[in-house]
Amino acid sequence: MIKGLYEAHLPVKNLEVSIEFYTRLGLKFAWRDDETAFFWIEEGKSWLGLWEGKEHQTPYHPSLRHIAFQVSYDDLKQSLQWLESIQVKAVPFGRRNSVEPFVRPYLGNASVYFDDPDGNSLELMCNVVVPDDLKHITNKLLIPEWEELLVKTTSQN
Repeated sequence: MIKGLYEAHLPVKNLEVSIEFYTRLGLKFAWRDDETAFFWIEEGKSWLGLWEGKEHQTPYHPSLRHIAFQVSYDDLKQSLQWLESIQVKAVPFGRRNSVEPFVRPYLGNASVYFDDPDGNSLELMCNVVVPDDLKHITNKLLIPEWEELLVKTTSQN
């Protein structure tokens, strides 16, 4: 029945500022009215609605103000350079100090985080193939640590 995610929404303080920001991310502008703007994430498949209003003051919580955009693993490896090129700063995830992309072997994914102008949490995320003997790892590993571990595991098998 369910085939994917069609839309998600975020609250914003200033629609003009947010339109400029999401355009820099490479999302394709779809339409707007006085209080709302929509961007295609994947044209014809999924879009993001931005809603101007006082709701942007809602305290951050990932269940309310977070979106993860799917990227390739190679793109994730280059994400810090890409974000810098569009004047966006990566932010640490949770209690981490590092902004570097990291892998969650136990979940089979990797991420890097950044915020929009209103403090909405945005994430670039990809799936990673995790060998069975590494799926027990619950630490978050930086990409170079992950790749080194993969090389060691492959050479032992």
